[in-house]
Amino acid sequence: MENEGTAWYLGYIIVYFAIMFGIGIYYFTKVKNADDYLIGGWSMGHWSIVGTVISTWCGASIFIGTVSLAFIYGVSAYFRFAFAGLFFTFLLIFFFGKRLRRQKLYTLADLFGQRYGASVGIIPSILSAFIYAIPTTGMQYIAMNTIWTIVFGLNPTTGFMISTALILSFTILGGLPGTIITDALQSVLIVAGVVILAGACLNFAGGVDVLLTETPANILSFVGPFGAKDLLLFTLSVGPFYLVWQSSWQRIFAAKSEKISLNANLMGIFISAIITFCPIIIGLSARLFLPADTTPDLIFSTVTLQLLPPYVGGFIYCALLAALVTGANSFILQGSSNLTYDLYKRLLHPTANNSRLMLVSRLSVVFIAIGALVVAQNFTGIMAIYQWALRITATTLVIPFLATMFLRRTTRTAVIASMLGGFISTLVCPYLNIGIDQTIIGFLFSLIGISLSFVTTHHPAEHVVAVMYEDLPCAEGESTCSDH
Repeated sequence: MENEGTAWYLGYIIVYFAIMFGIGIYYFTKVKNADDYLIGGWSMGHWSIVGTVISTWCGASIFIGTVSLAFIYGVSAYFRFAFAGLFFTFLLIFFFGKRLRRQKLYTLADLFGQRYGASVGIIPSILSAFIYAIPTTGMQYIAMNTIWTIVFGLNPTTGFMISTALILSFTILGGLPGTIITDALQSVLIVAGVVILAGACLNFAGGVDVLLTETPANILSFVGPFGAKDLLLFTLSVGPFYLVWQSSWQRIFAAKSEKISLNANLMGIFISAIITFCPIIIGLSARLFLPADTTPDLIFSTVTLQLLPPYVGGFIYCALLAALVTGANSFILQGSSNLTYDLYKRLLHPTANNSRLMLVSRLSVVFIAIGALVVAQNFTGIMAIYQWALRITATTLVIPFLATMFLRRTTRTAVIASMLGGFISTLVCPYLNIGIDQTIIGFLFSLIGISLSFVTTHHPAEHVVAVMYEDLPCAEGESTCSDH
Protein backbone atom coordinates (compact mmCIF):
# COMPACT_ATOMS: atom_id res chain seq x y z
CA MET A 1 0.00 0.00 0.00
CA GLU A 2 2.92 2.30 0.81
CA ASN A 3 4.45 1.65 -2.61
CA GLU A 4 1.10 2.35 -4.26
CA GLY A 5 0.88 5.66 -2.40
CA THR A 6 4.40 6.63 -3.42
CA ALA A 7 3.55 5.83 -7.04
CA TRP A 8 0.54 8.17 -6.89
CA TYR A 9 2.61 10.99 -5.38
CA LEU A 10 5.44 10.53 -7.85
CA GLY A 11 3.06 10.34 -10.81
CA TYR A 12 1.35 13.60 -9.88
CA ILE A 13 4.67 15.37 -9.42
CA ILE A 14 6.12 14.13 -12.72
CA VAL A 15 3.05 15.28 -14.66
CA TYR A 16 3.08 18.64 -12.88
CA PHE A 17 6.72 19.40 -13.66
CA ALA A 18 6.37 18.11 -17.23
CA ILE A 19 3.67 20.72 -17.84
CA MET A 20 5.69 23.41 -16.07
CA PHE A 21 8.81 22.77 -18.12
CA GLY A 22 6.79 22.58 -21.32
CA ILE A 23 5.55 26.11 -20.66
CA GLY A 24 9.03 27.23 -19.63
CA ILE A 25 10.58 25.92 -22.86
CA TYR A 26 7.88 27.66 -24.90
CA TYR A 27 8.65 31.03 -23.30
CA PHE A 28 12.37 30.41 -23.62
CA THR A 29 11.83 30.59 -27.38
CA LYS A 30 9.55 33.64 -27.13
CA VAL A 31 11.40 35.90 -24.67
CA LYS A 32 13.65 38.18 -26.72
CA ASN A 33 14.88 40.82 -24.27
CA ALA A 34 15.27 41.63 -20.59
CA ASP A 35 12.05 43.68 -20.51
CA ASP A 36 10.12 40.58 -21.56
CA TYR A 37 12.09 38.34 -19.21
CA LEU A 38 11.78 40.45 -16.02
CA ILE A 39 8.64 42.59 -16.56
CA GLY A 40 6.62 40.52 -19.00
CA GLY A 41 6.85 43.16 -21.72
CA TRP A 42 4.13 45.26 -20.01
CA SER A 43 1.60 43.04 -21.84
CA MET A 44 -0.18 40.69 -19.43
CA GLY A 45 -3.97 40.38 -19.40
CA HIS A 46 -6.54 40.49 -16.59
CA TRP A 47 -6.79 36.81 -15.64
CA SER A 48 -3.06 36.24 -15.95
CA ILE A 49 -2.48 38.97 -13.39
CA VAL A 50 -5.26 37.70 -11.09
CA GLY A 51 -3.81 34.20 -11.18
CA THR A 52 -0.24 35.25 -10.52
CA VAL A 53 -1.28 37.46 -7.58
CA ILE A 54 -3.10 34.52 -5.98
CA SER A 55 -0.24 32.12 -6.64
CA THR A 56 2.40 34.52 -5.35
CA TRP A 57 0.45 35.16 -2.17
CA CYS A 58 -0.02 31.46 -1.51
CA GLY A 59 3.63 30.49 -1.17
CA ALA A 60 5.52 28.94 1.73
CA SER A 61 4.59 31.77 4.07
CA ILE A 62 0.89 30.90 3.63
CA PHE A 63 0.86 27.13 3.08
CA ILE A 64 3.48 26.39 5.72
CA GLY A 65 3.99 29.55 7.77
CA THR A 66 0.35 30.51 8.36
CA VAL A 67 -0.59 26.92 9.20
CA SER A 68 2.16 26.87 11.82
CA LEU A 69 1.10 30.29 13.15
CA ALA A 70 -2.51 29.09 13.47
CA PHE A 71 -1.30 25.97 15.28
CA ILE A 72 0.44 28.22 17.82
CA TYR A 73 -1.66 31.42 17.96
CA GLY A 74 -5.04 30.37 16.58
CA VAL A 75 -7.38 32.71 14.70
CA SER A 76 -5.18 35.74 15.35
CA ALA A 77 -2.63 34.25 12.91
CA TYR A 78 -4.84 35.52 10.09
CA PHE A 79 -4.63 39.10 11.33
CA ARG A 80 -0.97 38.83 12.27
CA PHE A 81 0.14 37.93 8.79
CA ALA A 82 -2.30 37.41 5.90
CA PHE A 83 -4.72 40.26 6.59
CA ALA A 84 -1.91 42.66 7.52
CA GLY A 85 -0.03 41.96 4.30
CA LEU A 86 -3.12 42.07 2.09
CA PHE A 87 -4.29 45.35 3.60
CA PHE A 88 -1.00 47.12 2.85
CA THR A 89 -0.91 45.53 -0.61
CA PHE A 90 -4.35 47.03 -1.23
CA LEU A 91 -3.00 50.45 -0.23
CA LEU A 92 -0.08 50.04 -2.64
CA ILE A 93 -2.28 49.03 -5.57
CA PHE A 94 -5.15 51.45 -4.97
CA PHE A 95 -3.27 54.60 -3.99
CA PHE A 96 0.15 54.23 -5.62
CA GLY A 97 -0.18 51.71 -8.46
CA LYS A 98 -1.24 54.08 -11.23
CA ARG A 99 1.42 56.70 -10.44
CA LEU A 100 4.20 54.13 -10.14
CA ARG A 101 3.22 52.42 -13.37
CA ARG A 102 3.33 55.70 -15.28
CA GLN A 103 6.95 56.20 -14.25
CA LYS A 104 7.98 53.14 -16.31
CA LEU A 105 9.89 51.66 -13.40
CA TYR A 106 11.34 48.19 -12.97
CA THR A 107 12.07 48.15 -9.24
CA LEU A 108 11.79 50.18 -6.05
CA ALA A 109 15.51 50.92 -6.35
CA ASP A 110 14.82 52.34 -9.81
CA LEU A 111 12.45 54.84 -8.18
CA PHE A 112 15.15 56.01 -5.78
CA GLY A 113 17.80 56.00 -8.50
CA GLN A 114 15.75 58.25 -10.78
CA ARG A 115 14.71 60.60 -7.99
CA TYR A 116 18.01 60.96 -6.09
CA GLY A 117 20.74 59.74 -8.46
CA ALA A 118 21.93 56.28 -9.44
CA SER A 119 24.05 55.61 -6.36
CA VAL A 120 21.08 55.99 -3.98
CA GLY A 121 19.42 53.00 -5.61
CA ILE A 122 22.24 50.76 -4.38
CA ILE A 123 20.87 50.44 -0.83
CA PRO A 124 17.32 49.27 -1.71
CA SER A 125 18.70 47.11 -4.51
CA ILE A 126 21.12 45.27 -2.23
CA LEU A 127 18.44 44.99 0.44
CA SER A 128 15.88 43.59 -1.98
CA ALA A 129 18.24 41.12 -3.62
CA PHE A 130 20.22 39.90 -0.61
CA ILE A 131 18.12 40.54 2.51
CA TYR A 132 14.76 39.65 0.97
CA ALA A 133 14.97 37.67 -2.30
CA ILE A 134 17.62 35.16 -1.23
CA PRO A 135 16.19 34.26 2.23
CA THR A 136 12.60 34.06 0.98
CA THR A 137 13.61 31.84 -1.93
CA GLY A 138 15.41 29.66 0.61
CA MET A 139 12.17 29.57 2.54
CA GLN A 140 10.47 27.95 -0.46
CA TYR A 141 13.23 25.33 -0.60
CA ILE A 142 12.69 24.50 3.09
CA ALA A 143 8.96 24.08 2.54
CA MET A 144 9.45 21.98 -0.61
CA ASN A 145 11.89 19.79 1.28
CA THR A 146 9.10 18.70 3.62
CA ILE A 147 7.62 16.79 0.67
CA TRP A 148 10.87 15.08 -0.33
CA THR A 149 11.68 14.07 3.26
CA ILE A 150 8.21 13.14 4.60
CA VAL A 151 6.71 11.56 1.49
CA PHE A 152 9.74 10.05 -0.24
CA GLY A 153 12.10 9.63 2.72
CA LEU A 154 15.00 11.49 1.10
CA ASN A 155 17.69 13.05 3.24
CA PRO A 156 17.46 16.86 3.53
CA THR A 157 20.60 17.58 1.47
CA THR A 158 19.28 15.59 -1.50
CA GLY A 159 15.90 17.26 -1.14
CA PHE A 160 17.44 20.73 -1.21
CA MET A 161 19.43 19.87 -4.33
CA ILE A 162 16.29 18.64 -6.12
CA SER A 163 14.34 21.76 -5.10
CA THR A 164 17.09 24.07 -6.31
CA ALA A 165 17.52 22.28 -9.63
CA LEU A 166 13.79 22.28 -10.43
CA ILE A 167 13.15 25.90 -9.50
CA LEU A 168 16.32 27.23 -11.08
CA SER A 169 15.72 25.41 -14.36
CA PHE A 170 12.18 26.70 -14.76
CA THR A 171 13.05 30.28 -13.81
CA ILE A 172 15.95 30.44 -16.27
CA LEU A 173 13.71 29.13 -19.06
CA GLY A 174 10.56 31.18 -18.72
CA GLY A 175 11.33 34.38 -16.84
CA LEU A 176 8.36 36.46 -15.68
CA PRO A 177 6.10 35.63 -18.67
CA GLY A 178 6.48 31.91 -17.99
CA THR A 179 5.97 32.51 -14.28
CA ILE A 180 2.82 34.60 -14.77
CA ILE A 181 1.22 32.12 -17.19
CA THR A 182 1.99 29.11 -14.99
CA ASP A 183 0.85 31.12 -11.95
CA ALA A 184 -2.51 31.71 -13.60
CA LEU A 185 -2.90 27.98 -14.22
CA GLN A 186 -1.51 27.01 -10.83
CA SER A 187 -3.85 29.36 -8.97
CA VAL A 188 -6.71 26.94 -9.73
CA LEU A 189 -4.65 24.03 -8.39
CA ILE A 190 -3.62 25.99 -5.29
CA VAL A 191 -7.15 27.12 -4.42
CA ALA A 192 -8.60 23.63 -4.90
CA GLY A 193 -5.80 22.00 -2.91
CA VAL A 194 -5.93 24.24 0.13
CA VAL A 195 -9.76 24.14 0.27
CA ILE A 196 -9.79 20.32 0.08
CA LEU A 197 -7.18 19.98 2.82
CA ALA A 198 -8.96 22.51 5.05
CA GLY A 199 -12.20 20.55 4.66
CA ALA A 200 -10.46 17.24 5.39
CA CYS A 201 -8.78 18.59 8.53
CA LEU A 202 -11.99 20.14 9.81
CA ASN A 203 -13.87 16.90 9.20
CA PHE A 204 -11.19 14.80 10.93
CA ALA A 205 -11.25 17.16 13.92
CA GLY A 206 -14.99 16.52 14.31
CA GLY A 207 -16.54 19.44 12.45
CA VAL A 208 -17.15 23.09 13.21
CA ASP A 209 -19.04 22.48 16.47
CA VAL A 210 -16.27 20.34 17.95
CA LEU A 211 -13.62 22.79 16.78
CA LEU A 212 -15.40 25.70 18.49
CA THR A 213 -16.12 23.85 21.73
CA GLU A 214 -12.77 22.07 22.13
CA THR A 215 -10.51 24.99 21.20
CA PRO A 216 -9.61 27.37 24.09
CA ALA A 217 -11.22 30.81 23.91
CA ASN A 218 -7.89 32.64 23.71
CA ILE A 219 -6.98 30.58 20.61
CA LEU A 220 -10.27 31.54 18.95
CA SER A 221 -9.81 35.21 19.90
CA PHE A 222 -8.98 37.74 17.19
CA VAL A 223 -6.09 39.07 19.31
CA GLY A 224 -4.74 35.64 20.29
CA PRO A 225 -3.34 34.20 23.51
CA PHE A 226 -0.81 37.00 24.07
CA GLY A 227 -3.13 39.97 23.73
CA ALA A 228 -3.62 42.98 21.49
CA LYS A 229 -0.18 44.51 22.05
CA ASP A 230 1.59 41.36 20.87
CA LEU A 231 -0.70 41.18 17.84
CA LEU A 232 -0.09 44.83 16.96
CA LEU A 233 3.70 44.52 17.17
CA PHE A 234 3.71 41.38 15.02
CA THR A 235 1.44 43.08 12.47
CA LEU A 236 3.70 46.14 12.44
CA SER A 237 6.71 43.93 11.71
CA VAL A 238 4.92 42.36 8.71
CA GLY A 239 2.32 44.67 7.15
CA PRO A 240 4.20 47.85 6.09
CA PHE A 241 6.69 45.81 4.08
CA TYR A 242 4.01 45.13 1.48
CA LEU A 243 4.08 48.76 0.38
CA VAL A 244 7.54 48.07 -1.04
CA TRP A 245 7.14 44.40 -1.99
CA GLN A 246 8.85 44.01 -5.36
CA SER A 247 6.59 41.11 -6.42
CA SER A 248 3.52 43.36 -6.21
CA TRP A 249 5.35 46.12 -8.07
CA GLN A 250 6.22 43.67 -10.88
CA ARG A 251 2.59 42.64 -11.24
CA ILE A 252 1.44 46.26 -11.33
CA PHE A 253 3.94 46.96 -14.14
CA ALA A 254 3.36 43.70 -16.09
CA ALA A 255 -0.32 44.43 -16.90
CA LYS A 256 -0.93 45.77 -20.39
CA SER A 257 -3.04 48.74 -19.22
CA GLU A 258 -3.64 50.84 -16.11
CA LYS A 259 -7.22 49.59 -15.87
CA ILE A 260 -6.19 45.94 -16.02
CA SER A 261 -3.39 46.61 -13.54
CA LEU A 262 -5.80 48.10 -10.98
CA ASN A 263 -8.74 45.73 -11.42
CA ALA A 264 -6.78 42.50 -11.76
CA ASN A 265 -4.46 43.17 -8.82
CA LEU A 266 -7.37 44.17 -6.57
CA MET A 267 -9.34 41.07 -7.56
CA GLY A 268 -6.28 38.93 -6.88
CA ILE A 269 -5.80 40.21 -3.33
CA PHE A 270 -9.55 39.99 -2.61
CA ILE A 271 -9.58 36.31 -3.59
CA SER A 272 -6.33 35.79 -1.66
CA ALA A 273 -7.95 37.28 1.45
CA ILE A 274 -10.55 34.52 1.32
CA ILE A 275 -8.17 31.69 0.45
CA THR A 276 -5.67 32.56 3.14
CA PHE A 277 -8.20 31.75 5.85
CA CYS A 278 -8.03 28.07 4.84
CA PRO A 279 -4.56 27.59 6.42
CA ILE A 280 -6.05 28.98 9.64
CA ILE A 281 -8.66 26.20 9.57
CA ILE A 282 -5.92 23.62 8.91
CA GLY A 283 -3.80 24.86 11.82
CA LEU A 284 -6.74 25.12 14.24
CA SER A 285 -8.01 21.66 13.34
CA ALA A 286 -4.56 20.10 13.63
CA ARG A 287 -4.38 21.27 17.25
CA LEU A 288 -7.11 18.73 18.06
CA PHE A 289 -5.41 15.65 16.62
CA LEU A 290 -1.65 16.29 16.35
CA PRO A 291 0.75 16.25 19.34
CA ALA A 292 1.40 19.70 20.79
CA ASP A 293 5.14 19.31 20.15
CA THR A 294 4.71 18.71 16.41
CA THR A 295 7.21 20.74 14.37
CA PRO A 296 5.00 23.56 13.00
CA ASP A 297 6.65 23.67 9.56
CA LEU A 298 5.81 19.99 8.99
CA ILE A 299 2.08 20.22 9.77
CA PHE A 300 0.87 20.76 6.21
CA SER A 301 2.76 17.82 4.73
CA THR A 302 2.03 15.61 7.74
CA VAL A 303 -1.75 16.03 7.71
CA THR A 304 -1.83 15.54 3.94
CA LEU A 305 0.01 12.23 4.29
CA GLN A 306 -2.06 11.03 7.26
CA LEU A 307 -5.58 12.14 6.36
CA LEU A 308 -5.96 11.80 2.60
CA PRO A 309 -5.79 8.81 0.26
CA PRO A 310 -2.80 8.95 -2.11
CA TYR A 311 -4.86 9.84 -5.18
CA VAL A 312 -6.10 12.95 -3.34
CA GLY A 313 -2.94 13.57 -1.32
CA GLY A 314 -0.88 13.63 -4.50
CA PHE A 315 -3.08 16.42 -5.79
CA ILE A 316 -2.57 18.38 -2.54
CA TYR A 317 1.19 17.96 -2.74
CA CYS A 318 1.08 19.29 -6.30
CA ALA A 319 -0.87 22.29 -5.01
CA LEU A 320 1.83 22.86 -2.39
CA LEU A 321 4.55 22.48 -5.03
CA ALA A 322 2.70 24.92 -7.27
CA ALA A 323 2.61 27.48 -4.46
CA LEU A 324 6.27 27.02 -3.63
CA VAL A 325 7.55 27.04 -7.21
CA THR A 326 5.63 30.19 -8.07
CA GLY A 327 6.79 31.89 -4.87
CA ALA A 328 10.41 30.98 -5.53
CA ASN A 329 10.20 32.12 -9.16
CA SER A 330 8.80 35.48 -8.13
CA PHE A 331 11.42 36.07 -5.46
CA ILE A 332 14.30 35.02 -7.72
CA LEU A 333 13.09 37.29 -10.52
CA GLN A 334 12.67 40.13 -8.04
CA GLY A 335 16.30 39.82 -7.02
CA SER A 336 17.35 39.40 -10.64
CA SER A 337 15.61 42.67 -11.54
CA ASN A 338 17.53 44.44 -8.78
CA LEU A 339 20.90 43.03 -9.81
CA THR A 340 20.34 43.48 -13.55
CA TYR A 341 18.84 46.96 -13.73
CA ASP A 342 19.76 48.64 -10.46
CA LEU A 343 23.35 47.46 -10.09
CA TYR A 344 24.58 46.28 -13.48
CA LYS A 345 22.84 48.58 -15.96
CA ARG A 346 22.46 51.71 -13.85
CA LEU A 347 25.90 51.67 -12.24
CA LEU A 348 28.22 49.45 -14.26
CA HIS A 349 27.09 49.37 -17.88
CA PRO A 350 24.42 51.99 -18.77
CA THR A 351 24.70 51.25 -22.51
CA ALA A 352 24.32 47.47 -22.19
CA ASN A 353 22.29 45.98 -25.06
CA ASN A 354 19.43 43.51 -24.72
CA SER A 355 21.53 40.40 -25.26
CA ARG A 356 23.94 41.46 -22.52
CA LEU A 357 21.07 42.27 -20.14
CA MET A 358 19.46 38.89 -20.86
CA LEU A 359 22.74 37.16 -20.03
CA VAL A 360 23.13 39.14 -16.79
CA SER A 361 19.49 38.43 -15.88
CA ARG A 362 19.93 34.69 -16.21
CA LEU A 363 23.30 34.69 -14.43
CA SER A 364 21.78 36.64 -11.55
CA VAL A 365 18.96 34.07 -11.38
CA VAL A 366 21.61 31.37 -10.88
CA PHE A 367 23.38 33.45 -8.22
CA ILE A 368 20.18 34.05 -6.21
CA ALA A 369 19.04 30.43 -6.48
CA ILE A 370 22.39 29.13 -5.19
CA GLY A 371 22.46 31.76 -2.42
CA ALA A 372 18.98 30.61 -1.36
CA LEU A 373 20.26 27.03 -1.19
CA VAL A 374 22.95 28.10 1.28
CA VAL A 375 20.34 29.87 3.42
CA ALA A 376 17.97 26.89 3.33
CA GLN A 377 20.67 24.50 4.49
CA ASN A 378 21.66 26.67 7.44
CA PHE A 379 18.37 28.00 8.80
CA THR A 380 15.05 26.58 9.97
CA GLY A 381 11.70 28.13 10.86
CA ILE A 382 9.92 29.56 7.85
CA MET A 383 8.02 32.36 9.58
CA ALA A 384 11.08 33.41 11.59
CA ILE A 385 13.07 33.85 8.35
CA TYR A 386 10.23 35.66 6.64
CA GLN A 387 9.43 38.01 9.52
CA TRP A 388 13.11 38.91 9.82
CA ALA A 389 13.37 39.76 6.12
CA LEU A 390 10.11 41.74 6.13
CA ARG A 391 10.97 43.73 9.25
CA ILE A 392 14.38 44.87 8.07
CA THR A 393 13.14 45.74 4.59
CA ALA A 394 10.20 47.73 5.96
CA THR A 395 12.14 49.77 8.53
CA THR A 396 14.75 50.60 5.89
CA LEU A 397 12.55 51.48 2.91
CA VAL A 398 8.93 52.31 3.79
CA ILE A 399 9.43 55.82 5.18
CA PRO A 400 11.85 56.87 2.40
CA PHE A 401 9.33 55.51 -0.12
CA LEU A 402 6.44 57.52 1.36
CA ALA A 403 8.57 60.66 1.57
CA THR A 404 9.61 60.23 -2.07
CA MET A 405 5.99 59.93 -3.14
CA PHE A 406 4.57 62.86 -1.17
CA LEU A 407 7.31 65.35 -0.17
CA ARG A 408 9.11 67.40 -2.80
CA ARG A 409 11.37 68.69 -0.05
CA THR A 410 12.88 65.24 0.57
CA THR A 411 16.63 65.30 -0.03
CA ARG A 412 19.18 62.72 -1.07
CA THR A 413 21.08 63.12 2.21
CA ALA A 414 17.93 62.54 4.25
CA VAL A 415 16.91 59.44 2.29
CA ILE A 416 20.33 57.85 2.76
CA ALA A 417 20.28 58.71 6.47
CA SER A 418 16.76 57.29 6.78
CA MET A 419 17.69 54.01 5.09
CA LEU A 420 20.87 53.52 7.08
CA GLY A 421 19.22 54.59 10.34
CA GLY A 422 16.34 52.15 9.93
CA PHE A 423 18.57 49.28 8.83
CA ILE A 424 21.29 49.61 11.47
CA SER A 425 18.94 50.31 14.39
CA THR A 426 16.74 47.32 13.52
CA LEU A 427 19.77 45.02 13.47
CA VAL A 428 21.37 46.40 16.65
CA CYS A 429 18.27 46.87 18.83
CA PRO A 430 17.77 43.21 19.90
CA TYR A 431 21.27 43.19 21.45
CA LEU A 432 20.68 46.29 23.60
CA ASN A 433 17.92 44.88 25.84
CA ILE A 434 16.07 48.21 25.99
CA GLY A 435 12.60 46.65 26.18
CA ILE A 436 11.25 48.29 23.00
CA ASP A 437 10.41 46.26 19.92
CA GLN A 438 13.06 46.57 17.22
CA THR A 439 10.45 47.41 14.58
CA ILE A 440 9.40 50.54 16.46
CA ILE A 441 13.03 51.53 16.96
CA GLY A 442 13.76 50.97 13.29
CA PHE A 443 10.86 53.12 12.09
CA LEU A 444 11.78 55.83 14.64
CA PHE A 445 15.36 56.11 13.41
CA SER A 446 14.20 56.01 9.79
CA LEU A 447 11.82 58.90 10.54
CA ILE A 448 14.60 60.86 12.25
CA GLY A 449 16.76 60.36 9.18
CA ILE A 450 14.10 61.59 6.75
CA SER A 451 13.53 64.69 8.90
CA LEU A 452 17.00 65.86 7.82
CA SER A 453 15.26 66.98 4.61
CA PHE A 454 14.37 70.20 6.42
CA VAL A 455 17.99 71.08 7.21
CA THR A 456 19.77 69.78 4.08
CA THR A 457 19.80 70.90 0.46
CA HIS A 458 19.07 69.04 -2.77
CA HIS A 459 21.99 67.28 -4.44
CA PRO A 460 22.77 68.16 -8.10
CA ALA A 461 21.97 64.56 -9.14
CA GLU A 462 18.41 64.82 -7.81
CA HIS A 463 15.35 65.18 -10.00
CA VAL A 464 13.26 67.19 -7.53
CA VAL A 465 9.63 66.03 -7.66
CA ALA A 466 6.97 64.56 -5.40
CA VAL A 467 6.29 61.45 -7.47
CA MET A 468 2.65 61.24 -6.41
CA TYR A 469 2.00 64.49 -8.27
CA GLU A 470 4.89 64.91 -10.74
CA ASP A 471 6.66 62.64 -13.21
CA LEU A 472 10.21 61.35 -13.15
CA PRO A 473 12.34 61.52 -16.34
CA CYS A 474 11.64 57.95 -17.46
CA ALA A 475 7.90 58.64 -17.61
CA GLU A 476 8.67 60.62 -20.78
CA GLY A 477 10.74 57.88 -22.39
CA GLU A 478 14.13 56.22 -22.15
CA SER A 479 16.03 59.05 -23.83
CA THR A 480 15.10 61.50 -21.10
CA CYS A 481 16.11 59.36 -18.13
CA SER A 482 19.56 58.13 -19.06
CA ASP A 483 21.32 60.73 -16.92
CA HIS A 484 19.41 59.97 -13.76
